[in-house]
Amino acid sequence: MRAMTALATSLLLVAAAAAVAAEGTVTVQRSGSQPSAKGAAGQFTGSVRVDPLLREAPPLRMSGALVTFEPGARTAWHTHPLGQTLIVTAGAGRVQQWGGPIQEIQPGDVVRIPPGVKHWHGAAATAGMSHIAIAEALDGKVVDWMEHVTDTQYRGE
Repeated sequence: MRAMTALATSLLLVAAAAAVAAEGTVTVQRSGSQPSAKGAAGQFTGSVRVDPLLREAPPLRMSGALVTFEPGARTAWHTHPLGQTLIVTAGAGRVQQWGGPIQEIQPGDVVRIPPGVKHWHGAAATAGMSHIAIAEALDGKVVDWMEHVTDTQYRGE
C-alpha cells in the first residue's frame, strides 16, 4: 500500500511541478475544492463517483481524477488519443482490451493503456474499486466514448 501511495504522490508531484513551470507560481489546490460528480450514464454502467484531481489547462495537456466504482460498475468502451494510466488505490477491479481477456487489478497495480486501444475498466462483481486515472489531451480531446460494456462482456462470456 505504501508503494502505491508513494507512486500516486509522485505522479501528482510531477503534475504539480509541470504546473509550476507552466505558470511560474506555486499553487495549492485544496482537497475538496473541486466538487465530486456522478459518472455520466452515457459513459458508465452502475454507480460511479468522479473526483477531479488535475484539469487540462494549456499549455499542459494532462488531466486526472480519482474514480470510485461500486461493485459491478464500469466504464463504457472507450479510447484515449494519447493513452491512459490507471493507478489502483483500493478494492478489486477489472480491465479489458477489445478482443483480449479480462484482467483482475488490485491496489498498487499500474495499468497502462496505449493510445487508441479500445478498452473498459471498473470494479469486480462483488467489490468496489478506486483508481487514479491520468490522460493527456490531443487537440483538446482526452477520451472517445463508445458503446456500453454488456453484462455478458463484463462476465467474460
